[in-house]
Amino acid sequence: MITDLDKNCEAFLAYLELEKKTSQNTLTAYRHDLQEFRTFCDELEIKSLRHVSIKVVKRYVGHMNGRDLDKSSIARKMTTLRMFFDFLLDRELIDYNFIKDIKNPKFRRKLPEIISEKEFEKAASVSQTLEQNQFKILLHEAILELLYGCSLRVSEVCSVKTGDIDFLKGSIRVLGKGSKVRIVPVGRVSLDCLKKYYDIRIGISVSPYFLINHLGNSINVKYVYRLVNRYLSVVTEIEKKSPHVLRHSSATHMLDNGADLLAIKEILGHENLSTTQIYTHVSIERLRSIYKKAHPKS
Repeated sequence: MITDLDKNCEAFLAYLELEKKTSQNTLTAYRHDLQEFRTFCDELEIKSLRHVSIKVVKRYVGHMNGRDLDKSSIARKMTTLRMFFDFLLDRELIDYNFIKDIKNPKFRRKLPEIISEKEFEKAASVSQTLEQNQFKILLHEAILELLYGCSLRVSEVCSVKTGDIDFLKGSIRVLGKGSKVRIVPVGRVSLDCLKKYYDIRIGISVSPYFLINHLGNSINVKYVYRLVNRYLSVVTEIEKKSPHVLRHSSATHMLDNGADLLAIKEILGHENLSTTQIYTHVSIERLRSIYKKAHPKS
């Protein structure tokens, strides 16, 4: 039986998709979080929104703790519920969002893993030895430059269209999260790499997408993940070898070299400065590590 809780959850997800232009990956995460909460309510035989009380939500938090979920996962699921109840409050379906009175569990945010500038240079040259085909070499180098040189998300890399790149002005138009558009500057080295690939790909396909394989089909996210994992495995022993490592590394290196935090925020397309500030912690940890290794008083 479809309850009013079910209906309002679906209305909330529709609102995020149609009005807030939330990305599909984020929507999937919210849907999963809400489904888990609805399942918990079903187990308590709660069929109506008016029966969801602060006591019920606190029991849900206890339930999640009992499953030994990471504190960060519990915090994320509570954030989803908090947003959902804000939605209900805006539509006057509830009188007060009591979930705001329930604090998220405290946890230490895990710092993102990064590679060094030299390790990226090595990774960028790996294609010269691993690949035999010149087109594939240039394609892979272009992918790495978009991830690191332009600090793009993997989904943004795959959605770049040829017309988005301005080779004269040295910039790229990026469609980011929530369908928000931003203009990202492209450095000379990255631009040269992208131009070499463009010169060879232009005769292969009329596809609007910039990154294509030798058959003219656009490159997908899985392809990029496999590529990055393969190349990073050659140059680094860090545990996580995903495309996002290159984006993290790019932001950290910009900060290390004196870039303004607000400028980095705009380049990365972060909505909140607090998200970008994680890179200040990464830099501090790197400095601490260097100090311990090199300073005679350490």
